[in-house]
Amino acid sequence: MTRWLVAGAGGMLGTDMVAVLTSRGEPVTGMNRAGLDVTDAAAVTDAIAGRRPDVVVNCAAWTAVDDAEASEARALAVNAGGAANLAAACATLGSRLVQLSTDYVFAGDADRPYAEDDVPAPRTAYGRTKLAGERAVLDRLPGSAYVVRTAWLYGAHGPSFVRTMIKLEDQRPAVDVVVDQHGQPTWTADVARQIIALVDACAAPGIYHATSGGHTTWFGLAREIFGLLGADQARVRPVLTTAMPRPAPRPPYSVLGHRGWAATGIPSISDWRTALHRAFPDVLAAQRAAAAAS
Repeated sequence: MTRWLVAGAGGMLGTDMVAVLTSRGEPVTGMNRAGLDVTDAAAVTDAIAGRRPDVVVNCAAWTAVDDAEASEARALAVNAGGAANLAAACATLGSRLVQLSTDYVFAGDADRPYAEDDVPAPRTAYGRTKLAGERAVLDRLPGSAYVVRTAWLYGAHGPSFVRTMIKLEDQRPAVDVVVDQHGQPTWTADVARQIIALVDACAAPGIYHATSGGHTTWFGLAREIFGLLGADQARVRPVLTTAMPRPAPRPPYSVLGHRGWAATGIPSISDWRTALHRAFPDVLAAQRAAAAAS
């Protein structure tokens, strides 16, 4: 039986990672930021040495995309330094490492899905720091590390666009949503299951893209959410990115290709709309519980 350690277990993906492993009866240790600061090399070494996991999943990350523009050094310490610390400890003890990464490592100006081996060209501080984390892991663990890129995540256990739209549908007569950014809404539980399948299959180390199939825009996603709520989809109004400037530029095209899964024999994640419909009851319940408690 595989022994797992999940760093960043208090976040949205980390929570689902631990939950899915637990539901399978897998021995898993989840460590949140208070329990394991990945920027502390000695603490990381002690955590890995003390628990001797077969697989470490690094969900710990600086994910505040806009804040990273003004605090790139701090984001780099987490996204690259933390990854390097985990990779060094795994190398010493022979553990495999799964490093989560992002569509932001690409420029976001393509006209076809980005392949796993396309050349990265990040345009934001967040993207640069996550790419540095990828390279730190692959350099230190070339034969036993997976880099799993994902994007547009949502789930029941943290803030997301999906939960925001549920909240705004209840609060506003209309919502303006950008129509010129394309991506793949992806359920965190699906990513967790994909990582487990990757490890179970003893797949070749390297880069994989764990995002839903198909693609849409934030506007298209918002309308789908309103439809699931039984609300009038016309209340979602399209606007251009230029109408909503942000410190970090958003990629117009964040669609990732899934060619890497074919060689493993593992199916890629289902279409984004199918996944959203499966996830929605749990996400809706979580958002309504949070609203009732506030």
